[in-house]
Amino acid sequence: MIDWQLTATTIFCAEVEGEVTIFVYKDGSVNCTGFDRYHQDTGKTGSKTVCTNLMCQQVSGYRDRLFSEEAVDNG
Repeated sequence: MIDWQLTATTIFCAEVEGEVTIFVYKDGSVNCTGFDRYHQDTGKTGSKTVCTNLMCQQVSGYRDRLFSEEAVDNG
């Protein structure tokens, strides 16, 4: 990728039972709409849709794949 600041992808997340968007920033930080929306639900009774880990396998896998592709492109 040439001089990028942010990239994103939308995936199906089984934890929240719906689509989420994963954001990866050039500095390696991440964000996920599923975590933003559902991590606060952990204390609510009756809520079965919960995200407890921002750095789940899908988020970290997407980030790691981006940076490994960038390393190959720059290598």
